[in-house]
Amino acid sequence: MLEHKTFKKQRLFGIHFDVVTMKDAVDWVYHSIAIGRRDATRYVVTPNVSLTMQHQDSAAFRNVIHHADLTIVDGAPLVRASKWLGKDLPERVAGSDLVYKLFDAAIEEMPVRVYLLGAAPGVANRAADVIAERWPAVNVVGTMSPDFGFEKDPQQNAAIVKEVNAAEPDVLIIGLGAPKQETWAYQHRQQISAAVTLCVGGTIDFIAGEQTRCPAWVAKLGVEWIWRMATNPKRLVGRYVRDSIRLPRLFLDEVSGLCPVSQGSHYSETNVATETSDATGISRSVEKPS
Repeated sequence: MLEHKTFKKQRLFGIHFDVVTMKDAVDWVYHSIAIGRRDATRYVVTPNVSLTMQHQDSAAFRNVIHHADLTIVDGAPLVRASKWLGKDLPERVAGSDLVYKLFDAAIEEMPVRVYLLGAAPGVANRAADVIAERWPAVNVVGTMSPDFGFEKDPQQNAAIVKEVNAAEPDVLIIGLGAPKQETWAYQHRQQISAAVTLCVGGTIDFIAGEQTRCPAWVAKLGVEWIWRMATNPKRLVGRYVRDSIRLPRLFLDEVSGLCPVSQGSHYSETNVATETSDATGISRSVEKPS
């Protein structure tokens, strides 16, 4: 029987990151698919600076991150901070890049079955069309754009899980925004039948062409946040300004050992649901031909 792959952990700003490269993360996903689902879906979180700040502010959300099966660093400022602090996370592994690399590695002899959950109505269907054309070894077995506020409705949540499971995906790709997507994956990890669940923000929008990713040279310089802020100022300027003000203090807290530690044993699922219930999109699942 195949064993689950594990990696060395590095604690940074209270989060226990897995010390992985992009190749490690892709290999981990395929290894998890090969193992198949055991007791629960294995869910992946990709904290950037914004998610790290939310981790500081919410004990319940710390519980969500603590229980993730793979926690990878998605943010050049965090990678730089890790090196300055002697933690040395090897590289940024952005959630969107992970999905693209995962699709690139798919082979037609062993196609990967994926389900797209999230984005505005119609966007996931357009993303499915792009995937079918660009990655023939990736089969989109269903898409869904949940209603706003669905996470507060147990009946809708049960219907979504049933719809996803009926499609039998290997990988569930969730693009609902943070912290909603991570919290939802955590709360339903034991019901989701996919081997792996990826919490990857705007990836579905990127694939569909609804949003434009920054040029590769911008990402390489580690200033993608500037690009994102410039292309979506109404939503992001305030957040990035607040985060940039708080980050130096967080760095000092890390040096002095004051950052909170992710510990899941003290918080119940009820607490998680209550504390994150106001976080910030069910159309019929669409089967794509294999």
